[in-house]
Amino acid sequence: MATAETEKRIALLIDADNAPAAKIDAILTEVARYGVANVRRAYGDWKNPHIKGWEATLHEYAIRPIQQFAYSRGKNASDMAMVIDAMDLLYARNLDGFAIVSSDADFTPLVMRLLTDGVKVYGFGEKKTPEPFVNACSKFTYVEALGQPEKAGATTATEPRSAAELRGDPRLLQMLRGAVDSTGGDDGWSPLGAVGHQISNQASFDPRNFGYRKLSDLIEATGVFEVRRDEQIIWVREKPKPRAAAKAKRAPRKRPSA
Repeated sequence: MATAETEKRIALLIDADNAPAAKIDAILTEVARYGVANVRRAYGDWKNPHIKGWEATLHEYAIRPIQQFAYSRGKNASDMAMVIDAMDLLYARNLDGFAIVSSDADFTPLVMRLLTDGVKVYGFGEKKTPEPFVNACSKFTYVEALGQPEKAGATTATEPRSAAELRGDPRLLQMLRGAVDSTGGDDGWSPLGAVGHQISNQASFDPRNFGYRKLSDLIEATGVFEVRRDEQIIWVREKPKPRAAAKAKRAPRKRPSA
């Protein structure tokens, strides 16, 4: 468990116009896995009835509301205010990461800029979030995947994808195969921890977005990999491809005599 000296400092910035207030408790619980959210701000035009659901949660969760009036119709001034604050916080050099709650792809350039300074960016948004924003984050989690399972026996609040659906996702399979291959030994077996580390270094990834709480469960569900559990380590390797049936050797035919 992290001590006070090693605990990471996270800035939680919420785009109230594009994020559900009902998920704030689950989001804060998730952010706590990475560090302490010592900066908590929510941006929006608080006179707009569209975000009235956030008002009840601001005081309860010690989130500071940042009022931003819509100076021009059709323009989201909250986005600009949030970007400016993020850059000010970055230049202060006293944070280890940012948690950005939004389903708006307009924050993609901000995420890319924050990453260049070596800080982690944890994204949270709804499934409608465009892929550029999702993929830009160090880790992006769909808010629908957070919280208690909705059905008995479900692994997460998101319905688990079937093996066929997982195998039909070329990006997912390529990422998993690449991580297993690059971390495997001579026998093909890779420690799960190394596989997860490799994946986190190359892409934004959360197994809960696919309906599985753990990476090992997701890998096993694809049906493409073998999973072996020792006392302390979980090992993974791609299943050997079935060998083609050996062709029966036939004696060479003799050419008919002239």
